[in-house]
Amino acid sequence: MLHVATSGEHDCGGVAAVDALSRSALAVLHLNGKFTAMFNSLTLVYGLSAAQWLILDTIRAEPRSVSEVARLLGVTRQSVQRTADLLVGQELAGYRDNPAHRRAKLLEATDNGRAVLHGVEPGHADLARRLCGELGGEDDLRRITEVLGELSRALCAVAPHARP
Repeated sequence: MLHVATSGEHDCGGVAAVDALSRSALAVLHLNGKFTAMFNSLTLVYGLSAAQWLILDTIRAEPRSVSEVARLLGVTRQSVQRTADLLVGQELAGYRDNPAHRRAKLLEATDNGRAVLHGVEPGHADLARRLCGELGGEDDLRRITEVLGELSRALCAVAPHARP
């Protein structure tokens, strides 16, 4: 028999929770696709995919190991490695020795890479302004981002071994 939650009671085992999880997953996957398409529209003119831009932006301020970039982005180390190697081949990034780890080199943006990031910035800023306007302002965008962060942390808590 299906239990219907009463006021103040949390029903986390019913059909509604299963449906909410499925709808959340679909919404996030749809959002990922929209973000990818949006960033591709900004970056392809500079010869970068959205994934390349994201990794380059992640190392803009400081060099990071491929594993660290993967953890920050929630993707596999192998996918970051492939993309990092492409960036190095395009002379937008380079590897340097890591004083903390002999084998794990640090990936760093080159001057060319920073120039490309600088070129993307006006379009990125324009999209941010338009999105904030559509949502009602920066506070609303910040709130939505916080909720997505909460969802990510909760998923990590309930499925800690489900790694990309």
